[in-house]
Amino acid sequence: MRSLLAPLFLAFTLASTPALAQQIEPRAYSNAPTGVNFLLTGYGYADGSIVADESLPIKDSDLSVHIMVLGYVRSLDIGGLHGQVNAVLPYAWVSGTAQVFGAPFSRDVDGFGDLSMRFSVNVLGSPALSLEQFAAYRQKTIVGASVNVSAPTGQYESGKLVNISTNRWALRPEVGISQVVEKWTFELATGVSFFGTNDDFFPGGSKRKQAPIYSVQGGIVRSLPRGMWTSVNGTYFAGGRSTIDGVENDDRQSNTRAALTFTMPLSRKQSVKLFAGTGVSTRTGGDYNLFNIIWQYRWGGGL
Repeated sequence: MRSLLAPLFLAFTLASTPALAQQIEPRAYSNAPTGVNFLLTGYGYADGSIVADESLPIKDSDLSVHIMVLGYVRSLDIGGLHGQVNAVLPYAWVSGTAQVFGAPFSRDVDGFGDLSMRFSVNVLGSPALSLEQFAAYRQKTIVGASVNVSAPTGQYESGKLVNISTNRWALRPEVGISQVVEKWTFELATGVSFFGTNDDFFPGGSKRKQAPIYSVQGGIVRSLPRGMWTSVNGTYFAGGRSTIDGVENDDRQSNTRAALTFTMPLSRKQSVKLFAGTGVSTRTGGDYNLFNIIWQYRWGGGL
């Protein structure tokens, strides 16, 4: 089934940063000095209809997820352009209730989630810069591209309806643009998520395939004094109809989500980020509320 952690994952995935389609990631293509490393750790909480999947006999789900995540980011010089590579690994605790075939059902499970890895390069307006050069850099227009890969490394039991891992590979290429106008930054990105086959789907041994999910996200970032910033973002994603053992399900998604983000430096090398998101409209899929807090430490690159 779809991962419980997909939206949480992406809220942590790193520009701060996922399936990957529900991503809301402000400042995903911002510049940074070459050679700088970022260590991120955080806590997230979500509740609601997190695993609503029409291909499963789950109805009226009310689940809560507590998640801890560890992430690493490094800023790169890619042929004179700014690039970035990162990895995120979550651990989650999931509990809650639902109706299964009309009968009450409860589930309590914990374990590692799927490892997420992302590579990005800014192809326009964002050169690779040393720390000294970066001090004089002023962003105008940035165009970037990225690819996010999710590996099936987490907890999964084919005989259970609720799991933490997706038990499949996922790939998400994306392109984005960022435009600065005085203290405001306007962002737009579009991507598509491709999914591998889950060869051990419920109740065991079934094959679940899923069509690509197409998404677009936009946001407005406001720079504040003393290195703080805040943003309002939204994303729309559609598609993703699933097939189980060759039988197509009526579960095509067409959903919209919104989020608020606030970041504040704690010192020259540390910062903290607060994120809150919620569903705006949901045709099929999860309708949940999400909150997380992320602590970031940076070093290297002359810092």
